Amino acid sequence: MTHCNGSLPVNRSADTLGSALRSTLVYCAIIAAVAVSVPCRAVAAPRPAAAASFNAYINTVESRLAQQHRSAGGFLASEDQGRLRNGELMIETLAPESPPGFSGAMLHHWRGTAFAPGAKAADFERLMRNFNAYPQYYAPQVMQARILSQQGDHYQVVMRVKQHHVITVVLDTAYDVTFAHPDLAGTGTLRGYSLSRSTTTSEIESAGTPKEQALGPGEDHGFLWRLNTYWSYEERDGGLYMQIESVSLTRAIPTGLGWAIGPFVESVPRESLEFTLRATCNALKK
Repeated sequence: MTHCNGSLPVNRSADTLGSALRSTLVYCAIIAAVAVSVPCRAVAAPRPAAAASFNAYINTVESRLAQQHRSAGGFLASEDQGRLRNGELMIETLAPESPPGFSGAMLHHWRGTAFAPGAKAADFERLMRNFNAYPQYYAPQVMQARILSQQGDHYQVVMRVKQHHVITVVLDTAYDVTFAHPDLAGTGTLRGYSLSRSTTTSEIESAGTPKEQALGPGEDHGFLWRLNTYWSYEERDGGLYMQIESVSLTRAIPTGLGWAIGPFVESVPRESLEFTLRATCNALKK
């Protein structure tokens, strides 16, 4: 059982005391919720219906991207070029509010767009293909990365990633990654895209210690079941427009705890995508 104790100065106004008390109670509720939800295991895989719904959703996403990548004028989704060229990131959620068929699971779908002045398409692709250097460019989220195999534009890679949000979660993930360059004759624009699909995900307990172990079926917490990432990039206007879509599947928030940790848990995919986009922009400046 988790206890949360706190004291409040007695010389504050009633409004200040009320606000501080509410903040303390919310903080206690979050800590208690995490303490309750984390030990609850036996959720090593999504239910068959949720897995099928995720696959169907991915098919829709990839069909839309394939059509998008065949278009000379709409290679990237809608963009505000003025804001992007002023250095802003455009982040938006694309997941439907209540997708059917995801009982016991949560679907997350985010898209982020950025502009890197002076960057070239070749620079971006060189960075993306250099998986062994990911711990350098994407630390602290990416701890380790290596290529298992490569056949032309097709890679099999593994990564160890870390997320810290009240608790620290370490995952070993494997991905099937493909790079492509659409033949859009006569456009005179350098562009390309990549498809990254997760194949396995293992939660690591006591990472970096002699007790380190991968949690097996019935032992992990369902922090991440699936993660597909789609990059699209286009060189023009004196720089590089980059767009990333992230689609992931996680365990649903336990019943009764959504009010406390729902907004927190749902922020993780967005924050991770935003971090990746900013880190990529920074890497292209070097």
